[in-house]
Amino acid sequence: MTLVERLTAAKAAGNYQDLFDAIPYAKLLGLSAQLQGTELVTTMTFSPDLIGNPALPALHGGTLGALLESAAIFELLWRAETIVLPKTITITIDYLKSAAAVDTHARGLITRQGRRVSNVRVEAWQGDRSTPVASAHAIFMVMRG
Repeated sequence: MTLVERLTAAKAAGNYQDLFDAIPYAKLLGLSAQLQGTELVTTMTFSPDLIGNPALPALHGGTLGALLESAAIFELLWRAETIVLPKTITITIDYLKSAAAVDTHARGLITRQGRRVSNVRVEAWQGDRSTPVASAHAIFMVMRG
């Protein structure tokens, strides 16, 4: 089964976790999904392999960036009427504070969804959602019909 077929089947079944399981990198990062009300929340389960600064210890910025970008992509896949694999055009990440060695959550919000380009704003937090550890603005090519 191709990636698009797996994503289509996951969406048809309403199983958002299957969207994550279809992407090997998401599995490597320990990403999972929870539908909280109408929000798709992406969680990166803590693993010692995600540490970038062992002195603090703090998560590596690259893993936070991957969480933010993944949350944006999965938000687009979940909300799209058809399965179109988004391609990142740009992503700007703001690291707001050191991310502790704990589970980290992210939520994407589509701010513009056009036929060819979509914009997504994402925030990542640990514990208290009102104090994000990082945020991002991403632009994706989506090429809708």
